[in-house]
Amino acid sequence: MNRPARLAVGVVSAGRVGAVLGAALDRAGHTVTATSAVSRESLRRAEELLPDAAVLPPDEVAKNADLVLLALPDDALAGMVRGLVAAGAIRPGQIVVHTSGAHGVDVLGPVTDHGALGLALHPVMTFTGRPEDLQRIVACSFGVTAADGDEVAWNVAEALVVEMGAEPVRVPEAARPLYHTALAHGANHLVTLVGECADLLRQSGIGTPERLLGPLLSAALDNALRHGDRALTGPVARGDVGTVRKHVTVLTEHAPHMLPAYRALAARTARRAVDSGLLRADLVPEVEAAIEEETP
Repeated sequence: MNRPARLAVGVVSAGRVGAVLGAALDRAGHTVTATSAVSRESLRRAEELLPDAAVLPPDEVAKNADLVLLALPDDALAGMVRGLVAAGAIRPGQIVVHTSGAHGVDVLGPVTDHGALGLALHPVMTFTGRPEDLQRIVACSFGVTAADGDEVAWNVAEALVVEMGAEPVRVPEAARPLYHTALAHGANHLVTLVGECADLLRQSGIGTPERLLGPLLSAALDNALRHGDRALTGPVARGDVGTVRKHVTVLTEHAPHMLPAYRALAARTARRAVDSGLLRADLVPEVEAAIEEETP
């Protein structure tokens, strides 16, 4: 695998992701020379994680860097790429990397047209922007994308990820939207689901719902990753119609705003339970009727 030489790194910007990845590249032996930071929090992160980096405007950060790390929101990326090119901050031979999960390398077209090497390196983890994230990177994967057919570019992308201590996983450009949808559907909606479970437990008078949910949900996630749909448990997968009906009644009374999500997930659970052989197909109509039952 081709290993990048020691590089001067410019980080745009010192958000939760950029500051941590910049620190990871620095730990790997590269040098973060500059970063952009505007908010109080980003300035704090820059000071804590990138203490030797100058704080400069984005075009100046990029101009003197061998590797430009664009750690920006998905919708801001294309505009920043165009702006850096218009400002004359991109030159042939630079490596320009973005961390967006939603985009591949097509969004970097303006910089590759100027002779830079464009790469997409998306860390598959959530970030706090604190030093402990540096240790968590070691256990995570990165979705990497380079230009189709450019094996040198793919190797450079993978080498950068390996240098940070993580595992590269190749994601072709065409697969990038589905890849990111899958990750967002799982991680983002999991946080929402856990939050709503905790809210219901608090309503029931339990002051520390995390003590109940931690072991339960950790075991459920581990079993799901190990065994897939065979890990499904609970009244829907068992066909316990009376319990499902009771759940619908309770949510209607105490948390009607959660009912649509419960119904949608319960219906998907029923179908997956049938497909995996856990729920008899002849019980599905009755289970689905209970899920959708309107209570007075």
